[in-house]
Amino acid sequence: EAAKKYKVPINCDLLKVPVVNHQIWTQLGVLAKAQEMKFQKVLRLFSAGLTAFVKIIDTWNMSEADQDALGLFCSAFFEINNIRRAAIRPVINPNLAALCKPPCVPPRNLLFGGDLVKRVKECHEDVKIMGLIKPAGK
Repeated sequence: EAAKKYKVPINCDLLKVPVVNHQIWTQLGVLAKAQEMKFQKVLRLFSAGLTAFVKIIDTWNMSEADQDALGLFCSAFFEINNIRRAAIRPVINPNLAALCKPPCVPPRNLLFGGDLVKRVKECHEDVKIMGLIKPAGK
């Protein structure tokens, strides 16, 4: 398989396919896990293709088209990870839906970030605060 020839360089964390955090993965059902595995397979191929592309261009003298292509591919990689989070959203607690929003910073090794426990606590605090606010018009 051609993809095996193009390993993501160590210094390109953003091209590594992030895995679903263990705490979430263990709670997913069979269908959600199967869908997630398909996303990961596509992203591994995409990542290998990006790695091959970077090897054939002169990174010190990139044309505008090379820069555009690289930027578009990286944006697509980021968006696919956003779609992965959105696909998991229906199977997690509705109070934790904020975890599935696109992050400001792309994930590195873990799809939901390395600070998942902290973010879950923040979601619970947000729910408590929302319960204190009277909805408009009621």
